[in-house]
Amino acid sequence: MNQQFWNDFCEVTKIEGIEYKGAFQFGASADWLADLVVEGKKTATTSGFVFYELEKEPLPQAGEYYIVLDGQEKPVAVIQIQSVEVVPMNEVTEEFALAEGEGDYDFWWDAHEKFFTELLKEYDKEFSPSMLVVCERFKKVYSK
Repeated sequence: MNQQFWNDFCEVTKIEGIEYKGAFQFGASADWLADLVVEGKKTATTSGFVFYELEKEPLPQAGEYYIVLDGQEKPVAVIQIQSVEVVPMNEVTEEFALAEGEGDYDFWWDAHEKFFTELLKEYDKEFSPSMLVVCERFKKVYSK
């Protein structure tokens, strides 16, 4: 299903010789967040740097393409990474938090603190306001 979605994107946009890096769901509310991407309201995301280390995964890179999945793991959009920055969570700017499209800065902080706290428990680690986070800016380049 993802490959067909990618093929449709390549056909529509006339992009050749490039593959997408992966397909994923955003956070705890996959349908809502996927809708925000499709609507163009979500143009950024924050993830925990420690999870890339623990899972030995490379950080996303500017220029890469990813497929965004909804809550049923169906592809809904193709995004292209514009920038990637690693900063302490308590240094993420309000402007960046607002680019996530989910609400004001306080909502962003509370949602991410809760999400990271739960995920860190699985690794016997604790949340810290100064934990390193990966701040990605992206643009939606395709949706149906």
